[in-house]
Amino acid sequence: MIIRPRPRGWQLLYIRRGSIVPAIAPRVLAIGGLAVGATLLAEVWHPFAAGGLAVAPFTLLGLVLSIFLSFRNNACHERWWEGRKLWGQLLIEARGFARLANALLPADAALRRRVSRPLVGFSHALAAQLRGREEIAAAMPWLEPDQLAAFERRNVPDGLLALVAAELAASLRAGRIDSYLYGRFEAHLHALASVQGACERIAGTPLPFAYTLLLHRCVWLFCVLLPFGLAGALGWATPVVSMLLAYAFFGLDQVGEELEEPFGLEANDLPLDAMVRTIEIDVLDALGERPLPEPLQPQGYLLQ
Repeated sequence: MIIRPRPRGWQLLYIRRGSIVPAIAPRVLAIGGLAVGATLLAEVWHPFAAGGLAVAPFTLLGLVLSIFLSFRNNACHERWWEGRKLWGQLLIEARGFARLANALLPADAALRRRVSRPLVGFSHALAAQLRGREEIAAAMPWLEPDQLAAFERRNVPDGLLALVAAELAASLRAGRIDSYLYGRFEAHLHALASVQGACERIAGTPLPFAYTLLLHRCVWLFCVLLPFGLAGALGWATPVVSMLLAYAFFGLDQVGEELEEPFGLEANDLPLDAMVRTIEIDVLDALGERPLPEPLQPQGYLLQ
């Protein structure tokens, strides 16, 4: 995620970090070159001038296309926004679990450590799962040796929640906690499992491919044909207008693509690593462990 002050004045013209310009620049330049060719053709022979190809059809097509792009971008932004809320909920539940462990298990530091640290491993493993990394490697530092030796689950984040539940169940059977306390802890584990399931739903069910493909094709057809409709009326202003419109349409399309997968490593994706570090700091602080790691900071305005 890009973290920087809001641009002002001339900054709007040259800021590249976090902009979609680098991603769409080749396409915009290609449309500019095509527009130059269309203008040269119109100078010597323009079969679609006043009585032929007109600007009006492109106006209607551009209006319809912009409406469809806005629908898609709203759907993509909703996925990004839901991912943001889910990771905020994960942070709330992890803090609540650690606070509850401190309040209800004040004399059992070993049990607090055995049930709280795996939650940090859960957040690391979930982030690794969503970003295609090695999940068990991300969770290993947060498990006790005996917990790691007995861990065999394929779904690592869910297995870590099951491990915590098993630790609490063993304490319940041993009489160290009662069923009411176990139920309080289980409520937090259930909420964390719900967060994981919702994140998996977002990552595993992108927008329908046919809809995305249709929009890609329409954007390209509009931007490719537009210079031929403008050349007769605008002359050498055609390349400038065509590139501006291509920037708008290709840019909207690219923003939608970046927001559609909120857990990736694009500049505008969610900063999962920074969120995981926040959970790590809060849980370790609740356990009284020192020194605490420092929060992740943006590098070149990019926070991941």
